[in-house]
Amino acid sequence: MEYLIGKEKLSKLKASKVAVIGLGGVGGICALTLARSGIGTLIIQDFDVVTETNINRQVIAYYDTLGKNKAELVAEEIARINPDCQVTVLKEKFNSESHLFEFPFDFLVDCIDSVPDKYLLITECLKRSVLFVSSMGAAKKMDLKKLAIMDLSKTAYDPLAKVIRKKLRDAGVFETVMVVSSTEAPAPIDKLGSYMPVTATAGIMLADYAIKQLLKG
Repeated sequence: MEYLIGKEKLSKLKASKVAVIGLGGVGGICALTLARSGIGTLIIQDFDVVTETNINRQVIAYYDTLGKNKAELVAEEIARINPDCQVTVLKEKFNSESHLFEFPFDFLVDCIDSVPDKYLLITECLKRSVLFVSSMGAAKKMDLKKLAIMDLSKTAYDPLAKVIRKKLRDAGVFETVMVVSSTEAPAPIDKLGSYMPVTATAGIMLADYAIKQLLKG
């Protein structure tokens, strides 16, 4: 990394603090990508535990990690990647009682699945002038080339983005919200099946966006 971006920029990443909220198929790979890229402090949050249905796409999901908390598992992986990375683990659901904003950070990556919690996190970031990027829907998608970072208002064929966009509009919120979203039409299936090449690519794109925003600042 140092050969590519130089010592000064690498030092900037080491001094940066990034929060990743939601550590599933998208957020888990995002957090580990940030750790491998030299981010010096990570705040990671997830209340959930690994289940068998996570094994097809989540980087900390194995049969021997079933039932274990995702945030703790991601923290263990970060320690293996970069022992000098300072990690704060929040094993709690993000909601109005979350302790997240008690910790200082320079950038936030939202990978929450729950609509109410995602909406709350986005509005809190806007209210607090927090720099952030948000993950929209990755389920029922198989074409990773259709993923892109875009303004929420530009999303298409993304049911989650549509719901969040309407909730913000109804609340009179029209600020720019940058997201990773797919313009691929969802597969016509009833259940929310996910494909690791799409979820992992979305997570890497979010990490890339965060890194480049930090280097710009």
